[in-house]
Amino acid sequence: MVVFMVFVAALGAVLAVAAAFAVRAARRTRELELRLAAAEQVARSTRAHDERASGDRALLFEAIRGFVDGVVVTDATGRVVARNPVAERFSGARHADALAEEVIAELLARARAGEPGERELQLFGPPREVLQVRALPLRHGASIVGAAAFVHDLSEARRVESVRRDFVANVSHELKTPIGALALLSETMAAETDSAVLHQLAERMLGEADRLARIIDDLLDLSLIEAQEAPTRDTVPLPGLLHEAAERVHAAAETVGIPLRVADVPDDLIVTCDRGQVVSAITNLLDNALKYSEPGEPVELDARDEGDFVTISVRDHGIGIPSRDLERIFERFYRVDRARSRTTGGIGLGLSIVRHVAQAHGGEVTVESREGEGSTFRFRLPRSSARSVHAVKEAS
Repeated sequence: MVVFMVFVAALGAVLAVAAAFAVRAARRTRELELRLAAAEQVARSTRAHDERASGDRALLFEAIRGFVDGVVVTDATGRVVARNPVAERFSGARHADALAEEVIAELLARARAGEPGERELQLFGPPREVLQVRALPLRHGASIVGAAAFVHDLSEARRVESVRRDFVANVSHELKTPIGALALLSETMAAETDSAVLHQLAERMLGEADRLARIIDDLLDLSLIEAQEAPTRDTVPLPGLLHEAAERVHAAAETVGIPLRVADVPDDLIVTCDRGQVVSAITNLLDNALKYSEPGEPVELDARDEGDFVTISVRDHGIGIPSRDLERIFERFYRVDRARSRTTGGIGLGLSIVRHVAQAHGGEVTVESREGEGSTFRFRLPRSSARSVHAVKEAS
């Protein structure tokens, strides 16, 4: 009996211990489950954060790709982590772009050291470019984690500034000169009684008035061409355009002793154009050739069929154009030889008018020139369709 009681007591103790262990095990299992659930929640949060961060980086890179400026981003070690397509030209670059690449690397290195910087570069191409390179450090709290460089193209802004300066300088000078001359001539006439002298002064005044009229006409022509949204178009035989333009400068050519040669062009060479604008453009090319030719040297006007286009060429054997000026001669108010332009008149709008007329007709104007040998300007216009040619022949 005693043994049985001892056995029962021992069994109770074992069961109590087992129950205690079971409770403790259940508690630990619950704790582990809670910890696992918390770990899974952290993992899910981390994955969501990483996905958001990855999405944010993708959005940021896509935004950088769309920048019109070049963008280069590096980490703290100098490794490039982002470069948009505009800045690709400055990676492993050659010639002028290699200079820009060196400047970008230099400014990025300074920015990673905490020093923002900026520099303007003149690249002489061709084409000529003006670039502004700016770099700044990227910070996270008190630490510098990288640097970013931005390359902004200032070429167009500088060109517009140059055009504006040329406009103010040229128009002011060209208007001031004849206006001053007219004022002086009128004062002289008021005090003069000799009829012969008065006649000479009146002729001088007429010449200055004509000069003013030409300046104003050029400005108005250019303004009209630029503003014309729906220009008129007529189907016109090309020989008539050439001869009309040649007739306009015939007297000036004879006055300076320069032969004007107009090539024979087939009557079936037809263009659809604004007759007045195209004649004005050819006249400007001829007038320009006469101004920069020496007496006795011919100016040649020709045209030829080039398939879908007709090319009108004006060739002179004059002083030619320096290569440094070839890029700018079609800009408004730009003149290669300002001293010569003052004696021949004009404010540098003639070739700009030619370019605008060509562009308005879906064509182009180009130039080939060598100093001391002369220049050839080629004015290209789309050729008329066969139906238009047939209509012109029937009308004739």
